[in-house]
Order: sequence, then C-alpha cells, then structure tokens
Amino acid sequence: MYNYMNLFSRTFGILCAISLFVSCGNADDDVNLDLNFGDGLGKGVPVDDCLGLDEGELVLSIQEQYTTLPGKVSIFFRVSDTNGNPVPGLTAEQFTIYEQGRNDDCFNTISTSESFARISPNSQIFSNNALLVLDLSNSVLESSLQELKMASASFVDNVMPNAESDSFKMAIYWFDGEDELHLLNELTSSKDELINSINGITDNISSDPSTDLYGAVIKSTDIATDIINKTTTGDKIGAASVVIFTDGTDQASRFTEEAALKKVNDANSNISFFSIGLGSEIDTQVLMDIGKTSSVFASNKDDLEDTFNEISEKVSERANSFYLFEYCSPKRDGSGENNLAIEVNTGSRQGAVQTKFNAKGFTGGCE
Repeated sequence: MYNYMNLFSRTFGILCAISLFVSCGNADDDVNLDLNFGDGLGKGVPVDDCLGLDEGELVLSIQEQYTTLPGKVSIFFRVSDTNGNPVPGLTAEQFTIYEQGRNDDCFNTISTSESFARISPNSQIFSNNALLVLDLSNSVLESSLQELKMASASFVDNVMPNAESDSFKMAIYWFDGEDELHLLNELTSSKDELINSINGITDNISSDPSTDLYGAVIKSTDIATDIINKTTTGDKIGAASVVIFTDGTDQASRFTEEAALKKVNDANSNISFFSIGLGSEIDTQVLMDIGKTSSVFASNKDDLEDTFNEISEKVSERANSFYLFEYCSPKRDGSGENNLAIEVNTGSRQGAVQTKFNAKGFTGGCE
C-alpha cells in the first residue's frame, strides 16, 4: 500500500523559513492553497521544445507535487481544454511520463507499466463540498414545489458518489424572506439522507412569502468560506460549490445587489458559483453574475429537472477533473534535481506540462 505522507507540510515549512513577510502560523487564514480553475499551467511550465510535442488542446495545471521515499513522485493537477472546460474520466494509461536528468540532452520516456504509474484517489489530498441553496418562498411552494423536489433529488443523485466518502459532501439550505438561511440537511456524504430531506419538504415549511435572494447569496458564501477554511489544512486542499436556485428576484431588500455580487467576486478562488433560474420573473443578468461559474434557466417548471441536471453535470465534471498521478521514478539519490514532463493523450486531444522534482534519498521502488 502506498504510504501517503503529509502533502503540503514540507512546502509550508520551507515557506516559513524563507519568507520575511509572511507568517506561517496555525490560523486558517494562513493557509493559501488556491486551485487554478483557469487555463494556466499552475505550478508547471511549458514543455521543452526538444520533446517535439505540438501545442495541444488540453491543459494540465499542476496544483501541487511531492515525493515520497523510497522513490515515488506524486503530481496533483487539473485537466481542462483550452477554453477552461474540465476534462474528467482520464486513466493512467492515457498519460506518458518523461524524465530528464542532469546528464540527459533531452527527456527519456518512462514506462508507465514498469514505473507502476497510476491515478490514485485524490481523496488523499482533495476535499469537495457542495451547497444546494433552494428558494422556498411562497411562489415556489404554491406552483412548482413538486417539480423542484424532483429536480433537486435528481441533482443530488447525479452529483453525489454512489459510495460514501468523506472527500465529497453536500449540505442543503433554503431561504424565503427571513433574515436567515435555513438548514435543511447538514454536510453529509450520504446520498439517501439528502434525498430523504428533499422529499420531506412540505408546502407549509415557510411562513414568510418574500424572497431574500441577496441575503442567501451572502450567507451561503460565508458558509462555503468557512468550509474551505476547515478543509484546507496543511495536507489537504478544500474546494466548494454553491448552487443557488430561485424563481424570482430579491424582494426582501435586506441586502443590496452590490453587496451580494461583491461577496461572490471577492470569495475564495476555490469556491465555484452556479445559479438556476425558473420562470419569467427572474433577472437573468443578476443570476449570471451570481452564478459566475455557470448559470442555467428554465422557462417553466416542466424544464426544471433538465436544468438541474445540466448544472449537476458541470459540478461533477469540475470536481472530477482533478487527478493525483503517481509513479515510481528510476532516478536515485545523488541525481539531484530532475525535469519531469507529463503528457496526456485521449486519442483525439493532447496536452503536456513540465515541472521538476528532487530525487534526494531515492533508493528505488514505492511503498
């Protein structure tokens, strides 16, 4: 069995030692492990021209990397296309490893089978959490509650893994006109528990017919931020998705549109925002600004499940486009710092990224 060491503790130790301006304490706000959801290479660089690889359609963005004795190299990265769209479902056989030591003019191909290359469960270092935030104001309860319950249950079924895992959890909240974001179900890895909570929603759940949309945006962002702070620790990266549904505009006027959008735009970069709108009374531009990652709209309640499914696919793809790729390097102690390039080829699309690793202490094999 692979022996997983603390992934980032060494990194932070080095940063604490060399930085004159940053204090590395134990407070949550000292942790800064921002995922790269854009089209950049993260901590990687373009591959050397000597490899002769064409500019690809896929982007490998290195989020973090580490080595484990006696000889394992681990790279945590995201794969997307050049438009930033996530690419899930890749396997170890679709990757090629290249290493360049100090005596090599260019890179040598490393056999993925001989090096025991594999895609490992990224639950070792990656924690995903989702917040489903539902508008249960009077208009929804009177006209589209059953459709919303079916759509929400379908969303949960699509997003949540079949096998329960602490690495992926979801919580459900709802709002009306009150100055409160009501908890329907706390964070859990149980799909059945979430669906049972949705099925238990009744048309008398709310006593305030107004809609505090902006308040729900602000409060759910604060909750997601708190989750990020708790799940992003010295050896794990946390990410969260906020999915907000409404069939109208903000009516309560407790908070301003400016305050809500500022909260979204200033949020931790590891938080993704999605919005779902229903009917003709929504403000599509506002919902697009709130759902800055992705927004969808249903013209009527019969289309609601399809729109929820569309967002569920985007949430799942985003979460499953992160990979922990590991292999046993043939480099040995004394070889110093080595260049490493990883190429992915799906048959129709290709991409590559380059980084470095140090083989200090390597004696061969992996544990």
